[in-house]
Amino acid sequence: MASDSSIEWTNSTWNPVTGCTKISPGCKHCYAERMAHRLKEMGIAKYSQGFSPTIHVDSLRLPLSWKKPQIIFVNSMSDLFLEEISNDFIQDTFRVMNDAHWHTFQILTKRSKRLVDLSRELKWTENIWMGVSVENREYLSRVDDLRKTEAHIKFLSIEPLLGPIPNLDLRDIDWVIVGGESGPGARPMKEEWVLEILEQCKNAHVPFFFKQWGGVHKKRSGRTLLNRTWDEMPVSL
Repeated sequence: MASDSSIEWTNSTWNPVTGCTKISPGCKHCYAERMAHRLKEMGIAKYSQGFSPTIHVDSLRLPLSWKKPQIIFVNSMSDLFLEEISNDFIQDTFRVMNDAHWHTFQILTKRSKRLVDLSRELKWTENIWMGVSVENREYLSRVDDLRKTEAHIKFLSIEPLLGPIPNLDLRDIDWVIVGGESGPGARPMKEEWVLEILEQCKNAHVPFFFKQWGGVHKKRSGRTLLNRTWDEMPVSL
């Protein structure tokens, strides 16, 4: 069966790849890295390599055996467009998503240049949502790269939000997720940064999802913004 997820904007996770490498400030306190090392200490075979990039061919076709339609976050413990992953394996992953048409798949990457390079070689069925992570204004080029792909649903994960993003171009963007950093060493997120993005989403008529305030104790901080929760999703869902 699928791996149920506590991530607010998805139902399940699927990890044909685990492990990653850090490439920008948003990676500094990576939750997946902490979890991978914890699972290794627990003796979980899939994480015997800790957070070193590892391909799991035996996990590749799992979604085809999950008969109940669900929203699936792909590689919650890695990045599908990681340099260590071959083009062939990425294409194999897409073929599984193409065939498992009853599911909705959500992919996130920080490696938007490789995403663009491979985009035309991939089959973008409507059940595949493609997103990029953007932590501050210095990485807005990832949004421009996302726009160049053939994905039917394009979304942004602005988490952890590490600074203001006043000029967020939302042309051809279908969904925006915002959240603060959580766990040990979590860097603070200012409310005015979140409200600025919310206003830009409203003006562009883009669904807005507020995931969390974050912090060392994220459950205490909650996920209420302006006295309500924001769980907007793309219309296609």
